[in-house]
Amino acid sequence: MNTNPVASFFSTIAEHYDSQFHDESDEDRQDDLDDVAEQVAELMRGHTVLELGCGTGYWTDVLAESAESVLATDISEEMLAVARGHGEGLENVQYRVVDALNLPTDLGKFTAVFAGFLWSHLKREDQDAFLAGLRARIGSNTLLVLIDDEYVEGVSPTVARTDAQGNTWANFTDVEGNRHELPKNYPTDSALRKRLGTAVREIKIGRWDSCWALTCRLK
Repeated sequence: MNTNPVASFFSTIAEHYDSQFHDESDEDRQDDLDDVAEQVAELMRGHTVLELGCGTGYWTDVLAESAESVLATDISEEMLAVARGHGEGLENVQYRVVDALNLPTDLGKFTAVFAGFLWSHLKREDQDAFLAGLRARIGSNTLLVLIDDEYVEGVSPTVARTDAQGNTWANFTDVEGNRHELPKNYPTDSALRKRLGTAVREIKIGRWDSCWALTCRLK
C-alpha cells in the first residue's frame, strides 16, 4: 500500500475522480478547463511529453491531440488503471507508474513536461525536490507546464490550517464520507516566481476564475 497520504487518498477515489472535469452544473469551471485545454494542446504541439501525476487521464487526452508522444505517469496504480482504460485508443501514449519526486533514470528523453493539479499537493520542501529531480533527469531548456486550482470560496476544499513552513492543508472527503487532511497550496504569482525562479526561466502565468497555468523552461 502506498505510504504517501495524497497518493493513498486519490487511489481510493480513482473511479470517481474525473467526474469533476465533466460537471455540467459548473459551467464557469467547464469554460475555464476548456480554455486551458485548448492552450495546453497548442503548447504541446509536436513535443515528446512527460506527464507527471496524470490521474485518470483527462489531460492525457488533451496532450495526445497534438503531441508527438506522451508518457503518462502517476504514483497511483489505481489512477493509472483508469487512465489506461480511458486512453485505450491513443496510439501515441504510453503509461507507467512513476513517483514524480523520485524519477527513474530510464524514463527517456523529452522536450516538454506537463503536470496538472499536482503542484498544489506538494509541500514546499517537496516542490524544491520536484524541480531538482526534473533538472537532473530531464535536463535544461525543456518546456515545463503546470496547471492547478485557484481557491474558490464555497467550492474549494475547506482550509484546515497553515503549517510552520507555510503549507496550506485542506480537508478532502472520500466516497465513504471519511475526511482526509492533505496539503493543498494556492500560491500567488509572486510566490510561484520565487519558488521556481532558481530552477527555471521565462516564467509566464495565466489565471482564470478556477485555475491557473504556468509555463517556463528548465535551467
